[in-house]
Amino acid sequence: MALIVVLEDDAGTRTLVASVLKKDGHDVLTAENGSKGMLLIEEHRPDLIISDIQMPEMNGFQMLAAVRQSPALANIPVILLTSLLERAHMRIGMTTGADDYITKPFRPGELREAAMAQINRRMMRANLQDMAVDVAVQQALESQKHELAKLYEHRLAKELSDRWPKASNADSDEHVEHATVLFVDMPNYASVAERLDVTELSELVRKFYGSAGDTVHLFGARYIQFIGEGLLAVFVDATNTRSVNHDLRAARAALGLTESAHAMRQFMQGRYPNRKLPRFEISVALHSGPVPLTTLQDPLHGDSAHVLPVGDAVTATIQLQKQAAALGWGIVASVTMLRGVTGAVKLDRRALVELPGREAPIDAAELTALDL
Repeated sequence: MALIVVLEDDAGTRTLVASVLKKDGHDVLTAENGSKGMLLIEEHRPDLIISDIQMPEMNGFQMLAAVRQSPALANIPVILLTSLLERAHMRIGMTTGADDYITKPFRPGELREAAMAQINRRMMRANLQDMAVDVAVQQALESQKHELAKLYEHRLAKELSDRWPKASNADSDEHVEHATVLFVDMPNYASVAERLDVTELSELVRKFYGSAGDTVHLFGARYIQFIGEGLLAVFVDATNTRSVNHDLRAARAALGLTESAHAMRQFMQGRYPNRKLPRFEISVALHSGPVPLTTLQDPLHGDSAHVLPVGDAVTATIQLQKQAAALGWGIVASVTMLRGVTGAVKLDRRALVELPGREAPIDAAELTALDL
């Protein structure tokens, strides 16, 4: 059961203590003085030490002090044996770090009870320490998971951005008088990320954003940019007059994204059938207006430059998406944008949506389907 070192200079008492403990299944090592006992303690690091106080070469108090001063031995419980009736020795033993004491002569049952009490106490302490370590390790792993997730997302954004159109002339900006801005985000991304490990989260992010990027490209987005966990796309009219107008292409892209989200839910249910994961959800916002396209020089890649959509229409679309998530709308479209698709889409709820920092609310409606 436990390894116990017994230090006792009296041969009869030493044999009695060892015999009682061995009958209980413990392994027992014995020494006739404190010096030899310390050698056994340092070599074997027992679960319990039972020691007499008055011994040659090194007494019980000196042995106890040496044990408590050693980082490797300090947590080993110590029971002191004494034949002295003076309570002063008991007080000295308890104030110098002894865990218990037994007065000689003692009954075998008394020795058993004292020994088991200290062994159980030591096991309980070890279990509590293991639990504390497990908690600390788990917290560290969770922190590392989120950090790795962030790192992966940055890498993924860079990988996808390499497929997007880059500016050919770093000195020229463009101003689009009328464009439609689409912004899609996952409202419960943090809840999903919290319940997946790094590999699982990487797979999910890659699968959805790969599909989302392909969807907006399919419907002719001119510029795409990641913002946090969201994707921003700008649709403009092409020079080819036979092409569908940018408002309708953006609406089709938004509906396509909801289909991608549905496919992601099916994927997650199949991949993690027994995991209580949050439902995979997205919310999409659509808004139209002038969009300046600012060219930014890439400080890390020399002559490389990227186009950054800016302006009120972009900001309003991002804010509108946040409100759509709060309202529980899948796709929210401003009335300004909807004027370009009159008769081509189906709408549900409508509301004046207050946006932070804007004096006037935006008139918006929930877009549910095409009506072609």
